Amino acid sequence: MSWFSCLFILWPSPFLLLVGLVGRQLGLRVGLQVVQTLTCSRWGSPSDQGLFQEGNVVIGGLFSLRYNPSATYQDFTQLPYYQSCTGLENLPLQYMYAMVFALDEINHSATLLPGVKLGYDIRDSCGIHPWATQAALSLVGGDSSSCNSAAPTNYSARNKEEISTSSGDQLVPLIIGGSSSVAAKTLAKVLEPLSVPLMSYTASCSCLSERAQYPNFFRTMPSDIYQARAMAQLAIRFNWTWIGAVVANNDYGHMAVKVFQEETKGKEVCLAFVETLQRDKIVSDARQAALTIQASTARVILVFSWYTDVRELFLQLAKINVTDRQFLASEAWSTSSNLLQNPITSKVASGVLGVAIKSSSIPGFENYLQSLNPSYRPDDKFLREFWEKEFGCSPEATNLSASRANRWLVKSSLPPCSGTESLENVQNHLTDTSQLRVTYNVYLAVYATAHALHSLLSCPNSKSHSENNSSTCFLPKHIKPIELMQQMSKVNFTTPQGELLYFQGGDVPAKYDLVNWQKTPDGALKLVLIGRVDGFNLHLDESAIHWSTGSQQVPVSVCSESCPPGTRKANRKGEPLCCFDCIPCADGEISNTTASLHCERCPSEFWSNVERTACIPRQLDFLSFNETLGITLTTVAASGAVVTTAVFVVFLCYRQTPMVRANNSELSFLLLMSLKLCFLCSLVFIGRPSIWSCQFQQAAFGISFVLCVSCLQVKTIVVLAAFRSARPGAGALMKWFGPSQQRGSVCIFTSIQVIICILWLSLNPPVPYADLKSPGLTVTLKCAMGSVVGFPLVLGYIGLLACTCLLLAFLARKLPDNFNEAKLITFSMLIFCVVWIAFVPAYVSSPGKYTVAVEIFAILASSFGLLFCIFAPKCFIILLRPEKNTKKHLMSR
Repeated sequence: MSWFSCLFILWPSPFLLLVGLVGRQLGLRVGLQVVQTLTCSRWGSPSDQGLFQEGNVVIGGLFSLRYNPSATYQDFTQLPYYQSCTGLENLPLQYMYAMVFALDEINHSATLLPGVKLGYDIRDSCGIHPWATQAALSLVGGDSSSCNSAAPTNYSARNKEEISTSSGDQLVPLIIGGSSSVAAKTLAKVLEPLSVPLMSYTASCSCLSERAQYPNFFRTMPSDIYQARAMAQLAIRFNWTWIGAVVANNDYGHMAVKVFQEETKGKEVCLAFVETLQRDKIVSDARQAALTIQASTARVILVFSWYTDVRELFLQLAKINVTDRQFLASEAWSTSSNLLQNPITSKVASGVLGVAIKSSSIPGFENYLQSLNPSYRPDDKFLREFWEKEFGCSPEATNLSASRANRWLVKSSLPPCSGTESLENVQNHLTDTSQLRVTYNVYLAVYATAHALHSLLSCPNSKSHSENNSSTCFLPKHIKPIELMQQMSKVNFTTPQGELLYFQGGDVPAKYDLVNWQKTPDGALKLVLIGRVDGFNLHLDESAIHWSTGSQQVPVSVCSESCPPGTRKANRKGEPLCCFDCIPCADGEISNTTASLHCERCPSEFWSNVERTACIPRQLDFLSFNETLGITLTTVAASGAVVTTAVFVVFLCYRQTPMVRANNSELSFLLLMSLKLCFLCSLVFIGRPSIWSCQFQQAAFGISFVLCVSCLQVKTIVVLAAFRSARPGAGALMKWFGPSQQRGSVCIFTSIQVIICILWLSLNPPVPYADLKSPGLTVTLKCAMGSVVGFPLVLGYIGLLACTCLLLAFLARKLPDNFNEAKLITFSMLIFCVVWIAFVPAYVSSPGKYTVAVEIFAILASSFGLLFCIFAPKCFIILLRPEKNTKKHLMSR
């Protein structure tokens, strides 16, 4: 029989098959009693004590009222297992009395289950799963809680009805129990073949939401998925993008990490690390987790584990003096008084932000607890044990027979109580009703069960009511567990606290409290309610939060600071997406938001500001009269015009002297006029370009210089012709180079340039143009040449005349005159050609407005070269050496 009973611990499914097979052969309850007999021989009895009250319908209850600190898995492999449970827990005792109180409220209600009395059969599972299973089977099988009670001896002679009526036991159609997710899964699977609903008040595993696996499971505790989502929402809300995680090494912890990552996917929240805590090696795991927290740059730490594991983690953090982290707590430890009252915790974990099971007040429950007295509850052995532990005396029962009173006294060696003992002034977990969390879940479970029973027992119409002549259509003894299970899924009611409660599958709508650990003036920690979670909605009073930093400033936990406007994110190779560098936007690009992934290009009419945060209109730039360069060039051009005018005046005053009259004084005056035009045309290039200025400046430049070079060329030709005519037989040569021919030649040479300019300006004239393709905030407004042929033709024609003139002057440089003007023209044209040859590459390579400045400089340089090289020597003789200003001197060799 021992090996047969081991099936449940090693393989729950074969064990359930055993229940089904025996149940079909002998009847369900008889089959359960057979299995109970087998399991009693294996695990022994969880307790011979329980709390029972008769009623029309009896609700089962399973609570871990005691614990066995020395029990291990190896203990379950030893045969038989009869280890006892010790140490009555105060908090589970409060859960049990919440169930009793709720049932008492319902029994006194005139609207909920009128005429139906609810009873209870409560057992202690001692936190051991086999005992919880045996207790559950006892409740649904109608057997007593003790393994010592005799099992039926003639299975074939009894059926379910016979046992029910002869044994006096009442079957429970529903059990409120499952103090943990593991226990709930086991109990749900055990009770599933029997279609008995299990209502849990603490099981939170998301796996229990699968109706296909657990069709008979219900709970008033939300699924863990919702608290993991709530923590993810907190991280997103406070912009915590770099978070560490320390979780239990089981489904509870792994599920939390998975849900957290799913909820933050695409929200740029990363887990810096994930450390696990294993219960059987908690010290080494906690030490490793503490070192990881210390080394990490994550300032916010998510902790999903049991409070005993967290206590060890805090101890290890205190040893290495890590006290500046912000912790996010799961409901498993966010309200733990053991941690709140621990001095180490206040040093390490001030400002904890946690998700907690929703708390609510239960009117009248505090007075009910304070009125508990074992003298008036003689069958409540749990209360008697608590009383003896709390007051150190043995309570006396009232209204008991002498034999029952003697049994009380025999069981205790403590002195009798005085009768003045009361729970009114006792402060412990049993009497503390300031924050009813799991207790309130138990309370809701009872009311949910009562409403399901009310719907099941109520008459659907008045006709059935009259026919049955009762307040219910079906007698309570006819209730089947499967009918109650089906009705549980339809429950929808308002609790006495005004909350709407219904089941979605087996789950209730998720509701949590958000709590904050805050320091009191004396340095202790207190729990403060700062918000709530309602499904997927987060309601939070941020101003009420006290952070771990001790200030109202939200802690920052990022791998990389958020990129400010004007920069973009660049992910680091091989690192999470939350770790990145901030790269400034390029010129002409902006980002006007934080954490931009890319920079946007400004439209062509705009450019980025210095901060790269906005596109601003581009500024037009041109060579103006107000800037230094413009003023300088204007001054030089004006000076050139003034000097030219002065020379013109000198020549005009001395027009009858040989120096002026030599080589056609008319051409000299025309040359001075053209030079003055050259100086003045440079001024047209300065200032904001317009349509007329763009067209006029190039025409004026081209015509002025052609006029100037034409005069020089004609002068050179005249010099050559004059000396050639002095030779024998060449006297008739000069008649082709008289004054009229000289004027005509100048006009012909100049008219060719005029025709080129007219064609250029007519077909494709220069126009103002802003080069928006060029980078920079400032855009140069300049004259676009329009035609690719026009400007080169103008320059080319000037160059052709200049080269011809230079060649002719070079040939005439050694003619036998004391004052040979050809030498002066040669030197001036040499300077002229050098300037304009250098102009071409300088013009092409100069940026923006400096192209205009280069052209002006070339005009002024060449003009001054012509002016000084040709007229400076003549003015020197006219003004300073008048004795040389004679025909004789000029004609001498």
